[in-house]
Amino acid sequence: MRDTRIPLRTGAAPALLLAAAAVAAATATATATATAAATAAPAAGGTAPAAAGPDFQYVGQDDRVHGLTAPKGCVAAEGGGSRAVTNHTRGTATFYREPGCAGAPVERLGPGTVTQVRPYFASVRFPVTG
Repeated sequence: MRDTRIPLRTGAAPALLLAAAAVAAATATATATATAAATAAPAAGGTAPAAAGPDFQYVGQDDRVHGLTAPKGCVAAEGGGSRAVTNHTRGTATFYREPGCAGAPVERLGPGTVTQVRPYFASVRFPVTG
């Protein structure tokens, strides 16, 4: 009976396969790094892309999303604030049912918090920092 096994060479072939796998992994890593760098790079005008969004957002009674960037002091809630509120400011947002931040606060929302403010709010006070 004849031996029909194919002899396996243990020299150059496995080394070439390992090298090819290393090149493929390095290419994938370089592509991912370049993509991440391009995403984080400033736009052509020299400003960073505004992907992060406003510091403070809420859905109004008008069913529109409203946002404020770097709010300070008392701010009117355009569209009548009523739902989903996101506070990405550095301070606590204090909600009032009356315009001009008058009356008793109805809710306080700490930094980095997302919640519902029911039934509505007409104004919000933010800390005034330097």
